[in-house]
Amino acid sequence: MHTTTDASPPDEADTAPPLQLVDTGTDLGSGFHVPASGDARMTWEYDLSDQRLMTLYQRGKDRQWDAATRIPWELDVDRDNPLGQPEELIPIHGSRAWERFGHDRRFVAQLFLHTTAWQFSQFLHGEQGALVCAARIVETVPDLESKFYASTQVIDEARHLEAYGRFVREKLGLLYPVNDALRTLLEQILADSRWDLPFLGMQVLIEGLGLASFGLLRDTTANGVAPLPHALLAYVMQDEARHVAFGRLALRQLYSELSDTERRDRQEFIIEGSRLLFRRFRGDEIWQVLGLDHADCVETVEKSPSMRAFRSLLFTRVVPTLRDIGLWDERVASAYEKLGVMRYAKHDLDTLMAGDEDAALAADREQRELALRRAQVHETMVVGAAPPAEGTASA
Repeated sequence: MHTTTDASPPDEADTAPPLQLVDTGTDLGSGFHVPASGDARMTWEYDLSDQRLMTLYQRGKDRQWDAATRIPWELDVDRDNPLGQPEELIPIHGSRAWERFGHDRRFVAQLFLHTTAWQFSQFLHGEQGALVCAARIVETVPDLESKFYASTQVIDEARHLEAYGRFVREKLGLLYPVNDALRTLLEQILADSRWDLPFLGMQVLIEGLGLASFGLLRDTTANGVAPLPHALLAYVMQDEARHVAFGRLALRQLYSELSDTERRDRQEFIIEGSRLLFRRFRGDEIWQVLGLDHADCVETVEKSPSMRAFRSLLFTRVVPTLRDIGLWDERVASAYEKLGVMRYAKHDLDTLMAGDEDAALAADREQRELALRRAQVHETMVVGAAPPAEGTASA
């Protein structure tokens, strides 16, 4: 069983317990290498005509923040339940393993720690993929407006990588390797020579699913349940909403001009990518690492009402985006119908993005209020510890 200890304060990070890499039997070698393909593009046209992208670029500049100072790293995270979730949200709740061991608080704590570490490890790996894809977009996209905005996304993704890495390292102490489905999709995106594929694969699919996943966890950690991960998720989502908007703006015009063959090819990419990511949320690696009956756990996860709702909600951003950029037709709808996510086809993306902005602002207010309360408590303790004034009788 993994031993948990309190994380060190930010200024003593060098004393934090070493990060434990979970052994899932995956051979990671020396890293992840994908041969570069596609053309680097420069343009001598400096007339910036796409005001929508330039407005998004300005917003990207205005909304920069520092992961080292905006996130309340000084707050403790309970490794026995890092997100403060009820037991019913554990994916294998109700399985034979749960019926056998669920009364053991150590077992439940292990499940909470490992499921959270697995989720945030995949977020971390996805953010590194997004960083590389954003850099690829700067290099390969033909228009200057897109290069401008993508440059802000590069620093966004670096900040997210920094923040998720610190959370996993200092607060959880447990890192899972990249999931096979995510690794496969990243390889497909980066190996393709067409400049629009990083947009489609990362901005629409991976970022869209990430946004919905972040949002579900953000909302379950609200109201002071787990203030540090709540703030982390809220601030990251504020950025990610712009990234999805970038994909919509950049691809809408391009995809209106595709041939039937080109459109079908990209639809096949989206369908297969969606199936890959849909399956990856089973958490196979967790059950194997904990030595549980894999078949029993997977069966329970597949039938779990909470997991079905979670998987369905993952596509709240993806489905309307596909409709918006012109890739939605009966064939794609049929594939998504089989995944059970069709009810999100008409969600309004602008409303969702505005909600992400509001959630980040609310997290800022919560942090200010928390800081004020802590200052008041500290002041009271200082006054209480002070010696009585001279000439004052002791109680």
